[in-house]
Amino acid sequence: AWEQLEPAEGKFDFSWLDTLLPEARKNNVRLVLLWFATWKNTNLNYTPEWVKLDNQRFPRMINAKGETHYALSPNSPATLAADKRAFIKLMEYLRDRDPQHTVIMVQIQNEPGSYGLARDHSPTAQRLFEGAVPAELCRKVTCKGSTWGAAFGKDADEFFNAWSIARHIEALAVAGKAIKPLPMYANAALAAAFGRQDAATYASGGPVHHVIDVYKAAAPTLDLVAPDIYARDEKAVEAYLGYYDRPDNPLCVPEMGNDREFARFFYPVVGRGAIGFAPFGMDATGYSNHPLGAARVEDALPLFARSYQLFGPMQRIWARAALAGKTWGVAEPTSPEAGHKREIDLGRYRVTVGFGHFQFGMDPPKGNPEPTGGVAIAELAPDDYLVAGFDARVNFAFARPQSDRTLMMVRVEEGHFDNGEWVFERVWNGDQTDYGLNLTSQPTLLRVKLGSYRGKPVVPVGNPN
Repeated sequence: AWEQLEPAEGKFDFSWLDTLLPEARKNNVRLVLLWFATWKNTNLNYTPEWVKLDNQRFPRMINAKGETHYALSPNSPATLAADKRAFIKLMEYLRDRDPQHTVIMVQIQNEPGSYGLARDHSPTAQRLFEGAVPAELCRKVTCKGSTWGAAFGKDADEFFNAWSIARHIEALAVAGKAIKPLPMYANAALAAAFGRQDAATYASGGPVHHVIDVYKAAAPTLDLVAPDIYARDEKAVEAYLGYYDRPDNPLCVPEMGNDREFARFFYPVVGRGAIGFAPFGMDATGYSNHPLGAARVEDALPLFARSYQLFGPMQRIWARAALAGKTWGVAEPTSPEAGHKREIDLGRYRVTVGFGHFQFGMDPPKGNPEPTGGVAIAELAPDDYLVAGFDARVNFAFARPQSDRTLMMVRVEEGHFDNGEWVFERVWNGDQTDYGLNLTSQPTLLRVKLGSYRGKPVVPVGNPN
């Protein structure tokens, strides 16, 4: 936090980092540092006292009536200069004190934007708003006129605020990377996944999904923008993942709700090849952000931990498959029309994932007692797949029916990876494969070899449900 680093103007305190980095190294973990400064959940709570209380030098936003808003103005050169100076000190510390690269990435600000006001109406902001739209923005998005109002109509206020905030963040990214070129990103408090709200009802100006292109134009030095997802509906979650999973934007979920039902979303996230997934607030402090998250973090922790336990040893293997576009994942649905199953298109093959089956028999999926199921699949080579997940049944079939060939699982191995090498533990066969691959509540990684033989198919592989 800025207030930790520069409690008095021009006097810097690195004691927190002096503790944090050695502890991380001792525990053999890498860090992503979050720079809480001008914006923390849109507010200025993490700024130093000398910023908080000087509204003349560090002005807040002004509404259309001339009233003072709570959030700092993104159009203040003084605020940008002070924030950037402190951020430069942080990056200089990392350059000089972290040659091991314990810190591997930096988030600049946290959920920037403004609730209750779409944009700043201060005299400085108003002059900019009534002026010309920057040419670099019009090269990225369609501008219907030369001024903000003419170019973007009803979206003009939000687009202007997004541009202003993103330019502030860009200035920090440019200055910071000039000192130590770590990957840097900004995160978003999200707008509704479907439809458009009034911009004053969410964090206007933050990197919500419909202004990603504005951020790409205004802050090209950022490596990505990222969604903080607290939606419990799987349709909304999958929509957000789709918005941020772009060729020009590596997918990362720096915040996810920490209640039990959120744990299953790990699987569509890693299935899309995301570079990160982090549930929010997994601290043993007794603090709870319910109803956004769990009433008791301890109740949800095992469901998140089991996925990290499963994927930890194969991070590089999975990343290599993701880079090739050969990973997929689904979470257990709760919408009635989904029928407690999901399908995955692997190209040549189709996978049906059912939730709430018995482990024996051809029973239809009925859903788990609570939505805990998830499955992720990676292709290692043609007909060679990794299957990982919990509380689900997995069945393979040809994507297009074959009149003269029958598909089968030639071999199914349970195992794990050690230093990048597959370690065989046991074969699955007979009772373990007759009805599909039943993944239980125990961490299980399978390697599945598919094959087919000439002959008219009579019984599909496993249970097609």
